[in-house]
Amino acid sequence: MSMLQEFKEFAVKGNVMDLAVGVIIGGAFGKIVESVVADLIMPIVALIMGGKLDFSNMFVVLGSVPPGTAQTLDALKKAGVPVLAYGSFLTIAVNFVILAFIIFMMIKQVNRLRSSPSPAEAPAEPVTPEDVMLLREIRDSLKK
Repeated sequence: MSMLQEFKEFAVKGNVMDLAVGVIIGGAFGKIVESVVADLIMPIVALIMGGKLDFSNMFVVLGSVPPGTAQTLDALKKAGVPVLAYGSFLTIAVNFVILAFIIFMMIKQVNRLRSSPSPAEAPAEPVTPEDVMLLREIRDSLKK
């Protein structure tokens, strides 16, 4: 079997196609979560921390800054100044936590739906054998 034929069989299997769809949806979902964090959550966190903060521009300069360089993260990086960009890391960490929580909730829901027992029908009354019925009738008539 040639390598090309093996690859063709691998590529058209259902699992590979499912994985491809999952990666595409995951990429789009990641952009949505990134927007939620950057546009909704981080402004609220900035407000709570006492003002309008731009977390992406929070950094610590680790080297000497050439004269005339603007004190922005982009300008310092372009100038080759080493910076510790903890604001960017903070934003990405919040993105990860939110994405992980959403995926956790989705998997929890799928597992709950997958493991929920189907509604069991009420068990039917066991059929009592005829000889037992006759013995009960005899017992009941003797009691009278």
